[in-house]
Amino acid sequence: MVQKNFLYHYFCAPLFMGKNMPLFSKKYLFCLPLLAFLLTIIWTTSGVCEIAPKDAGYRLGAEDVLTISILAGGEEQVETQMVVGGNGDVNVPFIGKIKAVGMTMEELEKAILVPLERDFFVSPQVHLQIKEYHSLQFFISGAVKNPGKYELNFTPTIMDLVANAGGVLPERGNLAYILRGVAGTRISESEIEDTIAKTEPIRVDLIKLLDEGDMSENIRLQSGDTIYIPLGTNLNQSATKVYVQGEIKKPGVFDFQPGMTALAACIMAGGFDKFAAPNRAMVIRQTKEGQETIKINLEKVISGELADLPLKPGDRIHIPESWL
Repeated sequence: MVQKNFLYHYFCAPLFMGKNMPLFSKKYLFCLPLLAFLLTIIWTTSGVCEIAPKDAGYRLGAEDVLTISILAGGEEQVETQMVVGGNGDVNVPFIGKIKAVGMTMEELEKAILVPLERDFFVSPQVHLQIKEYHSLQFFISGAVKNPGKYELNFTPTIMDLVANAGGVLPERGNLAYILRGVAGTRISESEIEDTIAKTEPIRVDLIKLLDEGDMSENIRLQSGDTIYIPLGTNLNQSATKVYVQGEIKKPGVFDFQPGMTALAACIMAGGFDKFAAPNRAMVIRQTKEGQETIKINLEKVISGELADLPLKPGDRIHIPESWL
């Protein structure tokens, strides 16, 4: 209130003095822009929550620790810590329990201000800050220097998590696997192969990401994700290979590469044999529901009449013999 009276006396009052202030236009006119700025700040501060920029878009989770300060009447009424409980609630001074999990800091501030202003104070101010982050948990295992669980104060990319784990080992494989929705707990390395075989993890091409700097592979993670980077020889071949068999010049097992297609795999295997029937090619694929057989006419793929079939790790391509 003192600030408002001061500004009125020295800047606003001359406006109403008319001819009694002949020097107003020269002495005070240059101050008007400053006056407008200061008045805007002073008359719009009630009910404002100060939130650190890095916290603005973060959504609260269980076990996060917050600090709250409530000001009213020009005095601090309370300053304390709040913990987001397992049920998602925080215990707010004066008010009691409020659901906080999943909220941004701005949303929580509004949820606190409404009952404060309605039942307790005139034009209160709330200052919120995240003191400790515990809901952003990530797991990384395999060919990194420091595998384990990481609690971060931001949502990382796969490169961020690898950096926190000390970087990859020289003998790492060419693929990383992001396991999502697996009960939110760390998976032991003995369970990794079985989990990859039974689910459809997100695959990241480490050659493109780490060797070539292709940031399109630098996927943003979600809380609870497990990253597995296998050693070059540690993972079951079914998770990293494709198989080409039948009437092909050099049938065998080939390293899967992201973007690999049925025709490309056949070309890697030396092309079709003399009595091959590429128009009746089949891709045998293991899915969660069992074995799936996909028929594809590779002759039409070659002529451009049909789109090629993208492969997945573990796919088996069979080229049958011609009937003629």
